[in-house]
Amino acid sequence: MNPSRAAAILAALMVSLTALAAPATAGAPAKDPLPNKALNALFEREFKVQIAEHPEFGTLFGVPGFDDRLTDLSPQAVARRKAHAKAVIAELGRFDPKSLSTQDRISRELALESLTMRAREDAFYGDLPFGGDDDGWMPVSSMNGPQQLLALLARAASFRTAADYEHYLKRLGAVPLLLEQERAQMQAGMRSGWMPPRAAMLLVPDMFTVFAAGDITATPLWLPFAHFPDDVSAADRTRLTEAARRVLSERVHPAFAEFKRFLEGTYLPASRDDLAASKLPGGAAYYALKVRENTTLPLDPLEIHETGKREVARIRKAMDEVIASTGFKATFPEFLEFIRTDPRFFFKTPEARLMAYRDIAKRADAELPKLFAELPRLPYGIRAMEAYEGDNSDHYTPGALDGTRAGFFEANVNNLEKRPSHEMESTLLHEAVPGHHLQNARAQELTGLPTFRRAVWYVGYGEGWALYSESLGYEMGFYKDPYSRFGALSAEMLRACRLVVDTGLHSLGWTRDQAIRYLADNSGVHPDYAAAEIDRYIVWPGQALGYKVGELKIKALRAKAKAALGDRFDLRRFHNAVLDDGALPLTVLEARIDEWIARELLSKPR
Repeated sequence: MNPSRAAAILAALMVSLTALAAPATAGAPAKDPLPNKALNALFEREFKVQIAEHPEFGTLFGVPGFDDRLTDLSPQAVARRKAHAKAVIAELGRFDPKSLSTQDRISRELALESLTMRAREDAFYGDLPFGGDDDGWMPVSSMNGPQQLLALLARAASFRTAADYEHYLKRLGAVPLLLEQERAQMQAGMRSGWMPPRAAMLLVPDMFTVFAAGDITATPLWLPFAHFPDDVSAADRTRLTEAARRVLSERVHPAFAEFKRFLEGTYLPASRDDLAASKLPGGAAYYALKVRENTTLPLDPLEIHETGKREVARIRKAMDEVIASTGFKATFPEFLEFIRTDPRFFFKTPEARLMAYRDIAKRADAELPKLFAELPRLPYGIRAMEAYEGDNSDHYTPGALDGTRAGFFEANVNNLEKRPSHEMESTLLHEAVPGHHLQNARAQELTGLPTFRRAVWYVGYGEGWALYSESLGYEMGFYKDPYSRFGALSAEMLRACRLVVDTGLHSLGWTRDQAIRYLADNSGVHPDYAAAEIDRYIVWPGQALGYKVGELKIKALRAKAKAALGDRFDLRRFHNAVLDDGALPLTVLEARIDEWIARELLSKPR
């Protein structure tokens, strides 16, 4: 690289680092201060407070001591959390960022980002018994609720000893109170206008059927009692099984049955006809907050909408080129019908599909050293999703923070006729490696950072990285088959369409049918899947934007780094620079990559 050009680039980059770079003494190079003990003590205290307030996270993160309880959603508890968020914001404000080390400054910025977003959302609700984060006004939908969380906890909790089972039984005993508190929140939503659209809630009561039915052994909550570890004695097994039958049949299932009746007879009839989040009591400002929360960028919905349309046009051109390369001589819809129905694209048994996923994983693992300077140690497994999860998408379940539980890619082997093989390579890369598992495991193993930094999640960063990881498949030797390449493009097209339909639904007055048609016509997904996706976007405004927005930002940062560094650009080091601070708001990630570029320019050529 030309030295004068390098100097000019370095000067330009340094201008953008003022928010994160350590102050320098005149005539001397900048020296990072030592970690601030008081600030880091605050971070560790607050992580423990959040786990205590939301003990389900303790179970999911593998933090011991919380497997026997559930979140208190009483009005008093919600008000306490609202007040606490404001108090911690004020406490963090007493630390001068200019006096902090780089990592302390990042940690403070991340904590303030989360707390400020919480406080801004809380302000919409006033004294109502719901708030931001996990105190939301819609505790039950097709995307979240006790029907999903409790089943997840039953798989994530420790079941090694009789005491572990005692903890789980105590948690089960708390379920009726949780349902009662959620019903009270929903009733407050009915009175105040904070209600979901009816069209996206019609299938939700059926999700509760298995939990409300008479056969307690058919529920996922029974699974821990179907198989005991060897260390639990026969006598304890009998005692614990009898206790589980009592609590499930006498308390949990009746409570679920009552909750299901409330959903069907009271809540759904009162749900609103409007689809748009901007039609809620918070108006357009509420949707704007959700856009900011999920993208972590200051973006206007109309700007996102137009970006989505450009991406849809670009990807559609690439899809047409792949179709032409197969020799297929028909229309786009006819090609979609072909790959949805031709037997060659489908497995006959769940075991065969799982084996195929494991083969993809082995090939992906072998390519990782070419893309990363340092890899996490935590392994991941591939297992079948449970039958009760139905047509839910393949997904990833993170491992424990302390490494005692591996991560798992959970493959949908239900309804095999709806699961074509051409989608599998991109799905594995997204959910496992180099996607969610690699990013989460790397973050969990970082040292010298507050605990919350190893566990924090941002949609724009996490889902953006996973979608970017799908694009790495081309560099990893995947998508050689034109149908797998079409599958990868279809997956990317789905995320591009999300930019259009999410903003269309919540900001531009789109109807549900209009959104379903747009998604099905452009992405290639089955119309039934498109309908389920649109219902997801309706009840989860802004979340679907994070994938493509995050991927585009990471790709832009890669292009920026390559242009600045020229022959010095090292893709392996760039990827670790993206991952090695843990999850970040995209604004902070950009500043950190700018700083990395500046350091690379100053380093000796390798």
